[in-house]
Amino acid sequence: MPTALVTGASSGIGLQFARTLAARGYDLVLVARDRARLDAVAAELTSTYAVSAEVLVADLSDRAAVGVVADRLSDAARPVDLLVNNAGYGLRKSFLRNEVEVEEQAFEVLCRAVLVLSHAAARAMRERGQGAIINVSSVASFVAMGSYSAAKAWVTVFSEGLANELAGSGVRVLALCPGFTHTEFHQRAEMNMSKLPAPLWLDADRLVRDALADLDRGRVVSVPGPAYKALVGALKVLPRSLARRASGGVAAKRRPRR
Repeated sequence: MPTALVTGASSGIGLQFARTLAARGYDLVLVARDRARLDAVAAELTSTYAVSAEVLVADLSDRAAVGVVADRLSDAARPVDLLVNNAGYGLRKSFLRNEVEVEEQAFEVLCRAVLVLSHAAARAMRERGQGAIINVSSVASFVAMGSYSAAKAWVTVFSEGLANELAGSGVRVLALCPGFTHTEFHQRAEMNMSKLPAPLWLDADRLVRDALADLDRGRVVSVPGPAYKALVGALKVLPRSLARRASGGVAAKRRPRR
């Protein structure tokens, strides 16, 4: 059986990746901070799909913990065929209203962990001549709305560069750039999303299936949902100065009042 390692696997998009991949016959390495939730997910997957599910507890804002996960990806005796870098970090405040320590933790999870784990996985996969990496970015990577947007822009461009470097090696790379998705992410980040129009919400199951289909097609950037495809298409032709001003206007409307 192939093996997939999924970070942020205890909830949200990561949990949906784990379920979908288990249904397709993948053994799983589940990575997240909460052991109780990981154990529950592992029990669900093994009983429902008859796959193995290894639990690896790691806080990816901790560099030592990231190193443990990287070592697992580098283990030639237990190869990982698919890495899903999904672990997220919600920021409730704008950059200057946040303490810099909070911003640094977000950067560790959203950027550094993706870099380190992709490096470990890509080297091991290239040596074997096969494998795939999915880095969960965001449609926010195409706009200018603070440090979260900047971090996701890094993930998208990093993934594109890594795909170029691995071209012809048998290793595929995909940057998945979803918009708002029905998960518990916004609730846990204490974000009020009640006024968001229904067409802008994505279904996690469909999102994951579409991402895996795009990976199989050899695409490097996947933007799920017609509304977000149209938005990204428009942003690509819009002068950057206009896109930046529009992003600033949206951010100002969403910014909490003092």
